[in-house]
Amino acid sequence: MTISTVFKSGEFIPKEYTCEGADLNPELVIQNIPEGARTLAIICDDPDAPVGTFVHWVLWNFPVTSSTVTISKGLQKVENLPDGTKQGYNDFGRVGYNGPCPPRGHGIHHYHFKAYAVNSVLELKGKVTKKDLEKALSGKIVTQTEIVGLYERK
Repeated sequence: MTISTVFKSGEFIPKEYTCEGADLNPELVIQNIPEGARTLAIICDDPDAPVGTFVHWVLWNFPVTSSTVTISKGLQKVENLPDGTKQGYNDFGRVGYNGPCPPRGHGIHHYHFKAYAVNSVLELKGKVTKKDLEKALSGKIVTQTEIVGLYERK
């Protein structure tokens, strides 16, 4: 499984997808999704944050309709999307995606966009966090992949 998006792994994330821009989630194209995958889950986090790993996005139950699917740029920041996709709470305390926003002068941060092909629809309720999603994914991941984007605020 591979992810292509507006930046390649190891490249800088365009400002549009950060707190200094429109703060929209980037479009993600997930390719080579294996048979047996019913949904996708996405976690985006930053292990370089001064407080420890900081979560920017928690998404699950994105429907897999073929071996390649596209998660559109700028999804609504709501818990329930019309296609059945769900979004949880990031470490800003908000639903949906909030992009890179490292402290000024803190150097380059690495943002891990992790995609999981899941063999089922996950039943999660309440104020879902990364920890809740990771627990629900246990034993249900068909395969996974990730890309790492970079960002620095000067």
